[in-house]
Amino acid sequence: MNVFGIGLPELAVIAAIGLLVFGPKRLPELGKTLGRTLKGFQSASTEFEQEFRKAIDTVDVKADSTVATTPPEQAPD
Repeated sequence: MNVFGIGLPELAVIAAIGLLVFGPKRLPELGKTLGRTLKGFQSASTEFEQEFRKAIDTVDVKADSTVATTPPEQAPD
């Protein structure tokens, strides 16, 4: 198991330190808050990506219509 370059022994040490610092009653609450925060970041990221793709598609459509309506250049005599 390798999450963000951290293996199982490292996760166990981090969990033990968190248990000592925050205590057994507060640790589940912090985990729940962290999960909600990560879920919020994920949904915001997905929304941003969708808006970005929509903007890119709009620019592509406008560029294609501009190219299609531009008259061809006349060849020199």
